[in-house]
Amino acid sequence: MAKRAGATVVEVKGSHSVYASQPGAVAALIPLSIRIRTMIRVLRCADWRWFASHRFRDLGMAAILLSAFLLSGCRKPAQPVTITFFDSDFRGVPGDHRMIPDAYLQEFTRETGIRVNDLPTPEDNGSKLNLMMDLLRSGAPSPDLYGVDMIWAGTMGEYLVDLQPYFASEISSQDRDFIESYRVQGKVVAMPEQPLGVQVLVYRTDLLAKYGYKTPPRTWDELEKMAARIQAGERAQGKKDFWGFVWAGAIATDSEQLTMEGLEWQAAEGGGHIIESDGKISVNNANVIRAWERAAHWVGSISPSSVVSYTATDAENKFWVSGEAAFLLSHAIVYEIFAEDKPFRDQAGVTSVPAGKSARVATIGGYALGISRFSAHRAEAVQLIQFLLRRQAEFRSSTRKPDRKVEYFEVPPVMREIYPWWYKPGESGGSEIVSRPSAVAGSNYEAVSKAYTHALHSVLTRESTAPAAALALENELVRVMGNDRAQPGTGSH
Repeated sequence: MAKRAGATVVEVKGSHSVYASQPGAVAALIPLSIRIRTMIRVLRCADWRWFASHRFRDLGMAAILLSAFLLSGCRKPAQPVTITFFDSDFRGVPGDHRMIPDAYLQEFTRETGIRVNDLPTPEDNGSKLNLMMDLLRSGAPSPDLYGVDMIWAGTMGEYLVDLQPYFASEISSQDRDFIESYRVQGKVVAMPEQPLGVQVLVYRTDLLAKYGYKTPPRTWDELEKMAARIQAGERAQGKKDFWGFVWAGAIATDSEQLTMEGLEWQAAEGGGHIIESDGKISVNNANVIRAWERAAHWVGSISPSSVVSYTATDAENKFWVSGEAAFLLSHAIVYEIFAEDKPFRDQAGVTSVPAGKSARVATIGGYALGISRFSAHRAEAVQLIQFLLRRQAEFRSSTRKPDRKVEYFEVPPVMREIYPWWYKPGESGGSEIVSRPSAVAGSNYEAVSKAYTHALHSVLTRESTAPAAALALENELVRVMGNDRAQPGTGSH
């Protein structure tokens, strides 16, 4: 390292000298493997609180921040074993929507002596996945554990440890739909850790009673009729901004919500699962077209015209905060936890997503924990997962008494594994789980989901007809997947 014209010059082996006053140039000239090793070294050695207070939007930004440490050493004395965890649910602020609560990590350290660094990560999902894949492809020994989104399992699977030898009994006791989402080429590459996000329908209990309905809708036809009647009645009483049904219709870079909704709509009609388990593409058929056309009809009738730009938060606020909607398509975790302090928390019940002519289905999402094949602390990482699964079991066996009025009606049977207090023994009619085609699509899934979302959105905004959009989507998915196994039939659940 030398000085020239008041600027520091960094010598990188095999590269030209560059001025440190050009941090982007420094990062660009440092080989990826060195950047990754340096980042890991600094994460292990430097003051962690400083890094946790900063937002790294991509690996390049992290390299810029860390390049100053290239020639510095770690002089700290030997420490107890520390494992690092890539928190895929990190939102940019420490403690905000983290996969593992700090209290759990502290308890684990007291119990085992093993320390855990819960790493800050980029805020948007695309950057998270890109950074994880850079680390895994480089063979980086750290992080030891990764938060694996359900839709990432196919992409990350080859770099993660098969957990079946370590968790045979736990896997056998898990709901099959949960585990299959994380099974890649015969390996179970991650263990579900969070209560997963099952899609549900939330409804206003007071308004159903007001208009003489004893139960929430079981089918989309029933929902349309009930939503239209309640909407007309409330508007007649001066609530001009009241709508029957709200949902997330926007194309969102940080959410799969519209893909999940579209899959539910088409699968309920018998239109298939976008890509079937054998690789056949099922989007261009009469049942998919009918499902999309019905959703487009909601826009401006029982749903606001602006619903096509609604995020999940927009829809939730319309229901929970302003109280200007009778029905909301949402997630179980929102009803159970995030709505506890909302104005209309005492006037809401929850049920399964309505059925179409073929089935009653709901999508599911969430994060699981996977261990890197390159981890130097595999045994300790296994211990952490075992600890968290035990805490999860204790949570599920607890008796929860909500501090608000609740109503559960024909909830998805899978809720027995998530919030057991929702499920009434002997009750039937709840939605079954339908999985997004992330496992079969593998590394192509992001492109598949993006194409599907844009096609469906074009129908909702009436920029395209459903038949034209379905045909174009089929051709695009054939290109993305590199096959011509389109399925012209109706598909099946």
